Amino acid sequence: MKKSIFLLSSALCAGLCTQAQTEVTVGVMQGKDYGVTYMLPQTEIEIVAHATRHTYTPGEFCRYAERYLRLTDVSDEAKVYWTLDKVEIRTTGVPDKDKVYFVKLKDKTTAPLMELTEDGIVRSINMPFSGDKGKKSQRESNASRPARDVDPRSFMTEEILMASSRAKMAELTAKEIFNIRESKNALIRGEADNMPTDGQQLKLMLDNLNVQENAMTALFTGKEEKESSTFIVRLTPKEMNEEVAFRFSQKLGLTDKDDLAGNPIYISISNLGTPTLTPTGEEESKKKKTKKGKDEELPEGVVYNVPGRAQVVITYGKQTLFNGEIPVTQFGTQECLAPVLFNKKATTKVVFDTTTGGLIKIDREED
Repeated sequence: MKKSIFLLSSALCAGLCTQAQTEVTVGVMQGKDYGVTYMLPQTEIEIVAHATRHTYTPGEFCRYAERYLRLTDVSDEAKVYWTLDKVEIRTTGVPDKDKVYFVKLKDKTTAPLMELTEDGIVRSINMPFSGDKGKKSQRESNASRPARDVDPRSFMTEEILMASSRAKMAELTAKEIFNIRESKNALIRGEADNMPTDGQQLKLMLDNLNVQENAMTALFTGKEEKESSTFIVRLTPKEMNEEVAFRFSQKLGLTDKDDLAGNPIYISISNLGTPTLTPTGEEESKKKKTKKGKDEELPEGVVYNVPGRAQVVITYGKQTLFNGEIPVTQFGTQECLAPVLFNKKATTKVVFDTTTGGLIKIDREED
């Protein structure tokens, strides 16, 4: 269904919202009534896991790193491993086919405008058409580009390249690294033979020396490339205690919760409920007699959600990755906007949260 604005000749003053069929239809006949069918959303939780794939390539002179540069713990074996950097929680709204309502149209009333999302979820009443404004962007931010690879051999002297053995090449390369460091220190102290004329030229010279030093040092320490990835795990919230949300492996990265190759990452969800907002007195006694002779609650006005709160805790081993509160529609209640808000004497503008189905704001303008 495309996003549209629908003209209701009397919907909201009629004050009757009854549950209808599960398919979202607009401007349809239901029995003898003509009106609009809309949905309320239910909450789904998205666990957004940020992980990095590390690829380590040993340097050509890695075995001489300790001898010539006093560098320890330098590995001479290539390896690939994953790290779990951060876990975030966000919510999204999906149509709840058990919360479908029909707004009846009648004559001799005001004509408010109702806007639905593409999925049939109510977005606003009497507001300008939002177009694609409310649509979430599916584009992910581009990862930062890695630094340009530099060939360390382009900085090697003729003496290094003509060395008779790898060990000799490593020794001469280490000496060249120390020479570069001495040149940097001389520039910083102002003791160089050819000092730069200004700060910009000094910075340029130091940057070039840093590039040379890093490239040649990588021949000993090796090079590690990092590739960041984002994984999204979606689930429908309910009360749970340390259930496996997904698994993580240093060799494979994120895996399915049933894949025992990874270590479990647990999620716990506690229902914190919502404040009691149900009115008392005369409105509580409003019932409608059904054909079977039983009393049934009949909501009046436009039905909306009052989302509850949930405490979400995600743990990995002894580490807590996330601990916070989020709105969850399933833990809340439903209420109705009173029909009197939409009489002919005023124009009431309403904005709904399409993720939770809750109210964002109400503005009332007297005619």
